[in-house]
Amino acid sequence: MEGFGAKSVEELDVGDLESAGLEPSEALHFYQELQVALQRAGFGKLESIWRLVSQSLLTPRHPHALHQLMYYSIYKNWDELQCGPPPYWFPSLEFARSTSIGQLLEARGNELLGNKAYVDPIASFTNFYKFSVQHPEIFWSIAFEKLSLHFSVEPKQMVDSSDSSRPAGKWLPGAVLNIAQCCLLPKPSIGKTDDSIAIIWRDEGGDDLPPSTMKLSELRHHVSRVAFSLQAAGFQRGDRIAIDMPMHIHAVIIYLAIILAGCVVVSIADSFVSSEIAARLAISKAKGIFTQDVIVRGGKAIPLYSRVLGAKPPKAVVLPSDGKSVRVPIRNQDVSWEEFFANGNGTNRSGDEFPAVQLPVESWTNILFSSGTTAEPKAIPWNQTTPMRCAADSWAHFDLQAGDIYCWPTNLGWMVGPYIISACLLSGATMALYNGSPLGRSFGRFVQDARVTILGTVPSMVKTWKKVNCMDSLDWSSIRSFGTTGEASSIDDDLWLSARAWYKPILECCGGTELGSAFLHGSLLQPQAFAAFSTPSLTTAFVLLDDSGRPYPDDQPCSGEIALFPKLLGASYTLLNADHHKVYFEGMPVINGIQLRRHGDVFERMAGGFYKAKGRADDTMNLGGVKVGKKSEFCGDRASLQYRAQQRS
Repeated sequence: MEGFGAKSVEELDVGDLESAGLEPSEALHFYQELQVALQRAGFGKLESIWRLVSQSLLTPRHPHALHQLMYYSIYKNWDELQCGPPPYWFPSLEFARSTSIGQLLEARGNELLGNKAYVDPIASFTNFYKFSVQHPEIFWSIAFEKLSLHFSVEPKQMVDSSDSSRPAGKWLPGAVLNIAQCCLLPKPSIGKTDDSIAIIWRDEGGDDLPPSTMKLSELRHHVSRVAFSLQAAGFQRGDRIAIDMPMHIHAVIIYLAIILAGCVVVSIADSFVSSEIAARLAISKAKGIFTQDVIVRGGKAIPLYSRVLGAKPPKAVVLPSDGKSVRVPIRNQDVSWEEFFANGNGTNRSGDEFPAVQLPVESWTNILFSSGTTAEPKAIPWNQTTPMRCAADSWAHFDLQAGDIYCWPTNLGWMVGPYIISACLLSGATMALYNGSPLGRSFGRFVQDARVTILGTVPSMVKTWKKVNCMDSLDWSSIRSFGTTGEASSIDDDLWLSARAWYKPILECCGGTELGSAFLHGSLLQPQAFAAFSTPSLTTAFVLLDDSGRPYPDDQPCSGEIALFPKLLGASYTLLNADHHKVYFEGMPVINGIQLRRHGDVFERMAGGFYKAKGRADDTMNLGGVKVGKKSEFCGDRASLQYRAQQRS
């Protein structure tokens, strides 16, 4: 493979190690240890060499140049065309068996895959993926047992596929529930109790203080209090209420309270200018908005309420950024956070829990928007099945479960924000929130002090960390895995990131707001390669299309636009301001009587079963007479836009 330097690992000498930043004595010692590793692994056995070097020689304290030298010199002669991208992380059989999917397969592998078909979680993972596609009803019934779901009326069946106008299927027909209530209720069978830590957080400037925590019972109390106040303010079931503020603990409480009260959240990113806010308020027909006076970053107050005012919103509830008092004048029809609660005191008795509004499963919970960088943003409603999909994907691919601490700096205006809320609270994991910029060392300190086990990133964010070396000497040993989405990743940036946590895996994920989750993912039951996806998401099937819209054979290395088979739990079936069928289905190929669903991203399928993002479909690609998209570096959720806005601020 192409990379750093011209020598293979066998050709390195002590001088090369000194040039990579080691002192002479340390370079000599490292060189001697490297020779032992080469002999143990066997000369020419590149994967074995890298495994030994990354696990027993390299540490986070070593300079990045040394990590580069080792990785690129070991894999210098790797044949990527024949073998796919070189792997850097390998699951042990012991580790694989300890994961949620591993435990499931150990217990029921032969039952699910066929008599004597099961080998072990690693060898049988691909067959289990195929099983999940062929038998989604069975997979979802298993996944739902692992989530904190509470139905007031049980579903009549898992999925009704009889309606041709609903190619994704009607999931859980007849079910009635409140998904926010599910997030807030304990489920001891999965390790989720009232005493479980639901949220751990820190505000910017509090580096020397221990992170704050909130138990599940405490979170339920605070959410109930906001829901009672919403009721007192005159909001009714089905009303759409916007949130435009950073993703801190109050934003999460408000988000859950709106849904608990039977209303619909309208997600607006806090980086937007007034015209973008106004467009989203108009499209969604929001009847109110929660915002805050200013956003404080590095001691600088960035206006927010004034931007919201420029959008001419309906009634606003304004939170103080300092937790004390609103620091800007507000309109007569608006109320402060303190007044909002005072007005609701008559219906909110101390200790009372708000009676969750029970709703049909297809009731909307959240309206999110596509990025809208080239046209009016598409308004995409999520119903109550979409949070289930978010949580199940994290359970299956990140092995998220009670006891984990999950941190992904983002915003409620992008799908990762609602995704993280659902994933954590439906699985019993702890959500980690940092109320500040994620670009500097203070965020890294929070990751260290909160003992984060799963850390989500955006590639541009990692690039900044690496450039300024702000995470040097921090202890990230608690991290079990990383996640990344929003942009195409860089191999060298990922090499730097993985090395910060003793070479833990970085799981790529790519999906879309209209799907509620990912269609391509990394897996803890497969070797991982930098900047590459190792598997389609469980239950998700797709093909890659050539320039004429014809699917490539499944086992053929190629590059093409991805087209999804549409039977997907949680996927959209309507848009507020566009024709859903025209946007996602018109002109798409039909395979075995099933019309494929458009997404727009182009991927390369490589040897070894890996995929790499190549961008957006070219505007000259013609699929049955319908031209789609222009090239873009992005794939999946547009979290990077939020990150770049923070950079500008």
